[in-house]
Amino acid sequence: MKPDYTKRLFFLFTGMITIIALIYLQSILIPFVFAFILWFLIREVKTYLKKIKFVREKFPSWLLSSIASILLLSALSLTIKLLTDNIQSLSSSLPVYQNTISTITEKINAAFEIDLFAWLKDFSGEFDFAGILSRLFATLTSLFGNAFTVILYLIFLILEESGFSKKIKAIYPHPDEYQNALHLIRKVEKSIGDYITLKTLVSVLTGFLSYIVLLIIGLDAPIFWAFLIFLLNYIPTIGSLIATIFPATFALLQFAEFTPAVLILLIVGSIQLIIGNIVEPKLMGNTLNISSLVVLLALSFWGAIWGVTGMILSVPVTVIIVIICSEFESTRSVAIMLSENGEIKKK
Repeated sequence: MKPDYTKRLFFLFTGMITIIALIYLQSILIPFVFAFILWFLIREVKTYLKKIKFVREKFPSWLLSSIASILLLSALSLTIKLLTDNIQSLSSSLPVYQNTISTITEKINAAFEIDLFAWLKDFSGEFDFAGILSRLFATLTSLFGNAFTVILYLIFLILEESGFSKKIKAIYPHPDEYQNALHLIRKVEKSIGDYITLKTLVSVLTGFLSYIVLLIIGLDAPIFWAFLIFLLNYIPTIGSLIATIFPATFALLQFAEFTPAVLILLIVGSIQLIIGNIVEPKLMGNTLNISSLVVLLALSFWGAIWGVTGMILSVPVTVIIVIICSEFESTRSVAIMLSENGEIKKK
């Protein structure tokens, strides 16, 4: 009994230390997680470049890594520049949009012939849309401010990549053990890489189609809202709902008309529904095989310790944990408990 008690106490103590470290070291860990995700995306771009025969034969590995990094970081730099301009434009216009609430409430009063003004005024006071957007702007600005740290981590991850196999060989000097360890690492790496790449592609597709819709409707700063939809698409179900409600609410404030808001709810909501329920399952299979309850708990946990950034990263981090646990016999039971249907994909 005593060894079991000691073991449980050790795991409890380790869990507490881990949570404390996640909270107090978030300024270090959040940029590292983003760098880790970018590193996997760069590896995937590099893999696709290698499929071109000329590139595979003529370009060394370090040059392919450099090309993939430049392509991805250039796209990110352009996106950040466009988003920064959009955020500045929206921030300066928020007081004007907030004033249209009185116009909207008057139209509701006239349409329903009920004095809803007082109730809606109280509701708008509790639901501070401008305040929520300001916090969202602050979160995104903070992420952009950490870009240098993310790139620094990314550079060291790429540099460490070349010597990683040598370290594994030093740990497992026996050829059979080395090959088994290398095979296992490559399986985990492929599973994580497939998930991150496919989820990112699906999110980009959702954001791009939503951008076209918002641009046609005439919503201000469509790039910002499309990027928000892209980010929130990493959060299943809840993220899609929030990503649709935000631009629809803003459309109500901008136009002081219900038609644009309803159109955004219907069209962007349909895009989310089709991609989330038809396109994404076909592309990803059972890669995202985690319980809905686990998704909700992960969302609450990571949101509590890392805020909005934690909510965005919650599901990718949880999926990575499930993938890693599923590849080891000692932790496969954890992956099964976290999975949706108890079935763990074996490659």
